[in-house]
Amino acid sequence: MHFKDNIAMNHLKENITIYIFMTTLFLIGIIFGAIVVNSMTFIQKQDLYFHLERFLNQLNGELTFENIDILKRSFFYHVKYLLLLFLLGLTIIGLPIIWVLIFIKGLVVGFSVGFIVNQLGLNGLLIATLSIAPQNIIIIPVYIIAASLSMIFSLGLLHKIIGHSTSQSVTKPFMQYTFIFIILIACAFISTLIETYVSNEALKAMLRLGYIHILFLTL
Repeated sequence: MHFKDNIAMNHLKENITIYIFMTTLFLIGIIFGAIVVNSMTFIQKQDLYFHLERFLNQLNGELTFENIDILKRSFFYHVKYLLLLFLLGLTIIGLPIIWVLIFIKGLVVGFSVGFIVNQLGLNGLLIATLSIAPQNIIIIPVYIIAASLSMIFSLGLLHKIIGHSTSQSVTKPFMQYTFIFIILIACAFISTLIETYVSNEALKAMLRLGYIHILFLTL
C-alpha cells in the first residue's frame, strides 16, 4: 500500500504542472460560462428561462422521469466523454481537442450555475447546491484527471517519436492508462448514482413542497 502511495505521489510531482494547467483551464471555462450568462440579452434569458420552467413543471406534473432512464442517459454521456478523452490521449494531434473539451466542461458548469443564480439569486444558489453540486464533487475531478492523463500519455508518445526512443515499450504505460480510465468510469457511475438518487430526488422534493413554484411567482 505504501509502495502504491509512493507511485501516486511521484506521478503527481512529475506531472503537477499538467494537473494545474487542466484545473486552471476548467476554472477559466467556469468563469467564461458565468460571463456568457451576464452578456445575454433579456430576451435570450427569458427564452432560456421558459425552457427551464417548462422542464420543472413537467418534472412536477404528469410527465414522470424514471430514475433508471436518468441513470442510463447520464452514465452513457459520461462514458462517451471519457472514452473520447481516452482515445484522444492515444494520439498527438488530439491535444488541442483535449484542452477544448475540458474548457467546455467548465463552461457548461459555469453557465448552468450562473444562469440559475442570475435568475433566482440566493434561492437559485440553493437549487444549484442541491441539484448540481453533489454529483459534480466527484465528476469534476474525474474529468480533470482524465484530461490530464490523456495529455500526459499523448506527450509521452510525442517524446518517444521525437527522441526516436524504442528501448522502452509502451505496453505497460498503455495498460496503466487503460486501468486508470476504467477506475474513472467507475467513479463516473458513482457520480451518476448521486445525480439520480440524491440530486434528482432533492429537486423533486423541492417541487413537491411547492418551493420552486413560489420562487417563480416572486420573480
